[in-house]
Amino acid sequence: MKAVVIRRFGGPEGLEVADLPAPAPAAGQVLVATEAIGVSGADVAIRSGALASYGFQEGHVPGGEVVGTVTAVGAGVDTAWTGRRVWAQTGVGGGCAEQAIAPADDILPLPAGLSAPDAVTLGSAGVVAHFGLAHARFGAGEKVLVRGASGSIGIMTVQLASRGGAAAVAVTTSSAERGERLRALGATHVLDRSGEGGPDAPGDFDVIVDVVAGAGLPSFFTRLAPNGRMVVVGAVAGQPPADFGTHLMASFQKSMSFATFSAATVPAADLRAVRAEQFAAAGRGEIETVVHEVLPLEQAATAHRKMDAGEVFGRIVLTP
Repeated sequence: MKAVVIRRFGGPEGLEVADLPAPAPAAGQVLVATEAIGVSGADVAIRSGALASYGFQEGHVPGGEVVGTVTAVGAGVDTAWTGRRVWAQTGVGGGCAEQAIAPADDILPLPAGLSAPDAVTLGSAGVVAHFGLAHARFGAGEKVLVRGASGSIGIMTVQLASRGGAAAVAVTTSSAERGERLRALGATHVLDRSGEGGPDAPGDFDVIVDVVAGAGLPSFFTRLAPNGRMVVVGAVAGQPPADFGTHLMASFQKSMSFATFSAATVPAADLRAVRAEQFAAAGRGEIETVVHEVLPLEQAATAHRKMDAGEVFGRIVLTP
């Protein structure tokens, strides 16, 4: 099968499309003939080498989210899955290929009315946005800031906060054009990347959902209201400074909170229920998925270059 391989960490030029042996599903797994493959910020971070300390090695096949047809099942998996079109989470990699292995517990039937690119754009991002807001104890009437709102997670967070009755939904983004697109999705205030905005922008926020992290993270503590909560759901700009906690301690009397959130801590049944609900809502047109571009698998390096350049609004999807 054709697969994208990280031959060397660094820039997108380190990606290569190679011929690899087709995998076979082990017990509890399924084999999916892929139709759409999501390109995520995690894929970019792994490719860059930023996550090598977590055990990623050159030779890794990126891609954690696919849509396709189940062609084989491993021991203990209901054979009725064979031939069904599904959304599937492959884990930390393996999805950027013509065939991918996924745990049977991490697949969901693709509902009628939802395209493969839309499903692969929503599947992971939607639950991160939902449970990230829940982790921040977001409630109706609160002011929310989404830092790094132009990706699939940020776009979904904006929509869910707006639908959840937020008093304000501010976003940081890189251009006025993106700001207008985010307003159409529910944003009420558009700020620049540093968090600066017009005179009508809220002075502080009850909840900050941060997809970016990186060197700029500590400066956003000053934008938290008393009892405000910041939750980091991604790190597309890398790790924050080692001393970032000192900035939080400097505002000790504001009783602010900082947390990280990973969907890996949510029970599988809860993820499945929310994901199915969101797929159905997207199929009815109640929430919007934003597919930036659909490219062939052979252009994976191009997709990563666009991600590195900050050109992507929504998600890039690859097709084999």
